[in-house]
Amino acid sequence: MIKKILVVILVHVAVISHAQEGTSSPYSFYGIGIPKFKGTVENRSMGGLSIHTDSIHLNLQNPASFGELGLTTYTVGTSYSKFDISNTTESSTGENASLDYLAIGIPAGKFGFGFGIVPLTSVGYELNNVTDTRELRFSGTGGLNKVFLAAGVKLNKHLSIGVDLNYNFGNIENKTILRRSGIQYDTREITNSDLSSFSLSFGLTYKTMITDRLELVASAVSRPSFDLTSNGTRELATVIIGNNGQEVVVDRREITIEDQEVDLPAEYKIGGGIGEPRKWFIGAEYVYVDSGKFTNLVSNQSNVVYENASKFKAGGYYIPRYNSLTGYFNRVTYRAGFRYEETGLNINNGSVNEFGISFGVGLPVGRLFSNANLGFEYGQRGTTNFGLVKEEFFNVSLSLSLNDRWFKKLKFN
Repeated sequence: MIKKILVVILVHVAVISHAQEGTSSPYSFYGIGIPKFKGTVENRSMGGLSIHTDSIHLNLQNPASFGELGLTTYTVGTSYSKFDISNTTESSTGENASLDYLAIGIPAGKFGFGFGIVPLTSVGYELNNVTDTRELRFSGTGGLNKVFLAAGVKLNKHLSIGVDLNYNFGNIENKTILRRSGIQYDTREITNSDLSSFSLSFGLTYKTMITDRLELVASAVSRPSFDLTSNGTRELATVIIGNNGQEVVVDRREITIEDQEVDLPAEYKIGGGIGEPRKWFIGAEYVYVDSGKFTNLVSNQSNVVYENASKFKAGGYYIPRYNSLTGYFNRVTYRAGFRYEETGLNINNGSVNEFGISFGVGLPVGRLFSNANLGFEYGQRGTTNFGLVKEEFFNVSLSLSLNDRWFKKLKFN
């Protein structure tokens, strides 16, 4: 069993590493791409909350949750996105799909452990800048991922704490093509950046019953800032672009790029909620990101600055009757939530903000509380003011959360 799971994780590491874009946003041109949601479909369907933890689901946003696991839990999530991008005069549509995460959690008494892989950022854009005498084409692909090893411990019936160690890695390719009228050859520049670093995050969860039926939950997660190392290469080439878009290289040369250290900002989350265990829950969360000193990986644009970012999330779930033996839909988990994010990206003196409205269901499958989770989200990013573009997107997410009991105590008569 363990060997099979390790093989599956290694395969998915390769898949996520080589097919990780999962976005077609022009805003992924800046920094190291658009941040990906780093939690499960269950969390995402509740506005992205990282507060709620239990014994049968993984919470990839708070390592303290691994200390509460009662069953070995394997989870994998995918998503499909349909989007519309528009400015004051034009619009376009598109779609993409991505593998979002793969992880496993293993309980061991008061302790719990987990490991897996999660995409952190995504790059995928194609931009054109056309004047009477020249045309500039920009395109980019890639992103940043993390492989994590997490551990949590339930200190007592109220408090759980945890830590995860992350190895962050990825590659971003940025391409620029300059075409000038009246000149036979075009100029192409390709910059490849290999990214790597280690990072840590810490989490805690506090739960207490305030009445016979109502439980109060509080949660906090801290991720200190860390340096991301970029090892890059740059190729300059003279090319001829055919009618079908094919790029024929006439001459090329490579330029050595010194390693860069990009200071990725610290992030802090705090939240709380109230509910009846295994029945309903509602909560809210605030996230602060110290991104004011962040700079673009490839080049610095004079019209772009980074500000400190904030996120506001609220959501919850409802289960009619979790232990119903006759009514299947009584055991279904119904989730909903919303979020508003000040991303910290400011272009042409205009802040790029984002909001989303989400809902979803958790469908029981098999034995031992395994479930399939389906989530939907509608959202917007950016604005048509300040010469920017507005993105409208609709996401459909699907995950499997499978439970098993690996370790059983032997009894002797």
